[in-house]
Amino acid sequence: MTQTDILRIAVAQLNPTVGDVAGNLAKAREARADAARQGAHLVLYTELFLAGYPPEDLVLKPAFLKACEKAAQDFAKDTADGGPGVIIGTPLKRRSGTHNSIVFADGGKIIGERYKLDLPNYGEFDEKRVFQAGPELQGPVNFRGVRIGVPICEDIWGDVAVCETLAESGAEILLVPNGSPYYRAKIDVRHQVVIRQVIETGLPMIYANQLGGQDELIFDGASFAIGADKTLAFQMSQFEEAVAVTTWKRNRVAAGAQNGNNSEHWVCSEGPMSKIPEREEADYRACMLGLRDYVNKNGFKNVVLGLSGGIDSAICAALAVDALGEERLRTVMMPYRYTSKDSLKDAEDCARALGCRYDIVPISEPVEGFRHALTQLFEGTQEGITEENLQSRARGTILMAISNKFGSMVVTTGNKSEMSVGYATLYGDMNGGFNPIKDLYKMQVYALSRWRNAHVPPGALGPSGEVIPKNIIDKAPSAELRENQTDQDSLPPYPVLDDILECLVENEMGVDEIVARGHDRATVTRVEHLLYIAEYKRRQAAPGVKITRKNFGRDRRYPITNRFRDRR
Repeated sequence: MTQTDILRIAVAQLNPTVGDVAGNLAKAREARADAARQGAHLVLYTELFLAGYPPEDLVLKPAFLKACEKAAQDFAKDTADGGPGVIIGTPLKRRSGTHNSIVFADGGKIIGERYKLDLPNYGEFDEKRVFQAGPELQGPVNFRGVRIGVPICEDIWGDVAVCETLAESGAEILLVPNGSPYYRAKIDVRHQVVIRQVIETGLPMIYANQLGGQDELIFDGASFAIGADKTLAFQMSQFEEAVAVTTWKRNRVAAGAQNGNNSEHWVCSEGPMSKIPEREEADYRACMLGLRDYVNKNGFKNVVLGLSGGIDSAICAALAVDALGEERLRTVMMPYRYTSKDSLKDAEDCARALGCRYDIVPISEPVEGFRHALTQLFEGTQEGITEENLQSRARGTILMAISNKFGSMVVTTGNKSEMSVGYATLYGDMNGGFNPIKDLYKMQVYALSRWRNAHVPPGALGPSGEVIPKNIIDKAPSAELRENQTDQDSLPPYPVLDDILECLVENEMGVDEIVARGHDRATVTRVEHLLYIAEYKRRQAAPGVKITRKNFGRDRRYPITNRFRDRR
């Protein structure tokens, strides 16, 4: 066979950092060298790799655009060494506008530029704010005798017929750079999108996806290809960096069998076939990766969190140790008169199981000091939530003081159920820099805690065995802000609450629809009301890992001032 009958394509599933153009270029060069050692002819990188994705309003900065284009030009020159060609994503400013683009380089020069046509503007995406769509669809690029089509991410998701047009223009294979964020079961969605395009074009498609955490978004990798026969040609790992070289062979025997527009087909004869994690493992690893990248990419040496003896802080401690190592986590128990002996023991047992530092800082003096200072102002009023929240705010102040003194980022620990209905204290337990479980409902926190006690995820730095004491999982959850308090004093049972919230938040269902599922109408309307009035709190909450289809912040953008209620 001649060289053009065999094409070895490396997929660079890497973890870039937004704005670190020099670092991303260095990472791209390292991956190309790795691919060259493996005998690759071409390296496919992910969407806007040199900029990092999503770059958001950095794209509006001329100096940033110049730095990205220079990096692309320098990288193109590297290909003069006779090694692999490259397809790499970068923003490019042209007469037609600023485009989400790829540069295709080989032989020391740029042999093609392609611009994204379909700009997503929904959910977490806001590309129409900073990019202009490509002025026209350009055909495939001839790379060493092979006509390669390069649609960019959303170009294969929408209905603008980019792939179909590329096939009609003579493309033999489609290589797609992507920045597709994680949410639960997203891999199945991606596979279906690609299969639809393969059916329409008759062409095999390689889907290269970014890896890593960027603020609230998690890019899970899991790059793959679907062959012209609509079967999975290869599957790369999820949540792990990798440079995988895949071998594609020109198949003349089946000429024209799948698609009359093309006389030949490319078939993958060699590539990885990694196992994709199940639901709990995937969610846990997404939270772990998100916390690790947020801390490391923002330059924090270590983290601190309040360890209360409850399940939310326990799973956050486990995630922190798994993500960063036991030496980078400090936990602090801050007891008050309502803190139970069980909570003291459970917190200590959890810290001991994880091997992290554990300090006890009683909050009686600061709380009583606040109460004393407010005695005159509060005279004649009844004690209630205000006094309870003084405890939470004293704890928040202590954690922030530790953060200021030692440079530790505070990990905040509220789950999605609590954040939904405002069961959290501003400037108290909501204090912090990042929340790894912000998009997990309470019952999902329980499920992930049980999973972690039975498994150690790949790449985790924490120990095996029971790291979240069984008593923490089994006992009734409580904020312990008054005598004998439990969460269910104020909220519906969590299985009921979570189902109602998922209907309201993820599925935008009406009250009548939710009641038809078997829920009490008064409970549903109360939860809906709590969801709306807590918006002002959520606007001030720390960022956190996106796990569901609709997280608070990027996806669900409701007004703070809002009088709408779904009433008959």
